[in-house]
Amino acid sequence: MKKIYFLCTGNSCRSQMAEGFAKKYLGEQWEVHSAGIETHGLNPRAVSAMKEAGIDISSQTSDLIDPEYFNQSNLIITLCGDAADKCPVIPKGSVHEHWDLEDPAKVTGSEEEITAAFQQTRDEIEKRMIELATTLNS
Repeated sequence: MKKIYFLCTGNSCRSQMAEGFAKKYLGEQWEVHSAGIETHGLNPRAVSAMKEAGIDISSQTSDLIDPEYFNQSNLIITLCGDAADKCPVIPKGSVHEHWDLEDPAKVTGSEEEITAAFQQTRDEIEKRMIELATTLNS
């Protein structure tokens, strides 16, 4: 089974959403995990945004990078500059992609503006995941 790893700073929002969409779109031939260079806990707004899209990520956990899984991954996707900069050296034989996405958890303003930021990030991740699934499954 092929392995994909989504990495972000705190493994609380973007990488969690990517994990949820990957499980939906990549199918049984991929083992999917996400992690961070730190753990910030699963962001409730990310859970809510994904629930709106029909995906339940509430049982996912915020985890540190597992060196063994990292070294066995076929595809590693970083979702923020911090993870790309501080990520361990990509293992030989692994493919690395970088999706530079703004952190919706850092958005300030009204509840509506913050919710909209999470929805926008979610939608961008889903769009990229559909494109990735099309490429990987062809």
